[in-house]
Amino acid sequence: MTELEQAWEELVATARRTVSDGLVVGTSGNVSVRVGEGPRSTVLVTPSGVPYDRLGPRDIVAVDLEGDQHTGTLVPTSELPMHLAIYRRTDARAVVHTHAVHATAVSTLVPELPPVHYMTAALGGIVRVAPYATYGTEELAENMLAALTGRTGCLLQNHGTITYGDTLDRAYDRTAQLEWMCRLWLTAHSVPGRTPSLLSDGQLREVEERLRGYGQGHGNA
Repeated sequence: MTELEQAWEELVATARRTVSDGLVVGTSGNVSVRVGEGPRSTVLVTPSGVPYDRLGPRDIVAVDLEGDQHTGTLVPTSELPMHLAIYRRTDARAVVHTHAVHATAVSTLVPELPPVHYMTAALGGIVRVAPYATYGTEELAENMLAALTGRTGCLLQNHGTITYGDTLDRAYDRTAQLEWMCRLWLTAHSVPGRTPSLLSDGQLREVEERLRGYGQGHGNA
């Protein structure tokens, strides 16, 4: 199995996991992974409008960092501009985008996710909400990049989530963690007459320091 074939197999497995874990309905999300180094690296990405359980080894879709397709016949996801923007601007090796219900709900309510849990620090700090723009546009990609400054994940207003990491597993774990934190805040915020306690910047910085040396280097607690 070549490097591209192995990466595609892992990408498809991650995409299917977003569905089985309830983060995506139908074909509403997308996943990508970067193979190789430098400007000549390749980006594998899920195709547009194809259920993940139907994807096989022959359905591989690969583009360069400019978005020009050089492998496969299926059309890349319409959200390709967001994925490529992250790869051009950061050291990301994988990107996961979902329409997770709790995160999407939060994106319609606040400009940033209130820091109700210390795992906020695992995403680089308070999670911002990128202003709404039509899906698949460069405007959305630019709004997303601004919200991602200093972060590894953000919410997209009236849309969903996007996270990245140095592996597919890391990017996926951040997506799942973000959805959980959104669900936590919505749950606490819904209690009549009560206001959730929030963590301070100092408390989050302390957690960031502790996470740098936690466990096996995955930043999870």
